[in-house]
Amino acid sequence: MRLYLILTTIFLCIYFNINAQQNKEERTQKITQTIKVFPNPATNVVNILGLHNSSNANIKVLDTYGNIVLKHSWQIKNNAINIPVSSLASGVYIIIIHSNKEQVQAKIFKK
Repeated sequence: MRLYLILTTIFLCIYFNINAQQNKEERTQKITQTIKVFPNPATNVVNILGLHNSSNANIKVLDTYGNIVLKHSWQIKNNAINIPVSSLASGVYIIIIHSNKEQVQAKIFKK
């Protein structure tokens, strides 16, 4: 009886660990989506296609140190957004788009 309980416990631990890993992979796959970012490198505007429409999306542009250099709320229409970057200095930036439907990150280069 004791061996049965030990084996059952081991089996359940393995079972739940495998299911937890599968659920994590499924959630990751659902979050992953294909977006297009162009032009990259950019001079004036960065276009991002493949987003979900949203009436209020929070957009942050971070420099390589993680400092927020641009922050704004925009509406995403036609599954796209245009972000003005002409005021940014040349360099590498991360754009984070957060709405009620998604969170997307993209790396851009500013000329």
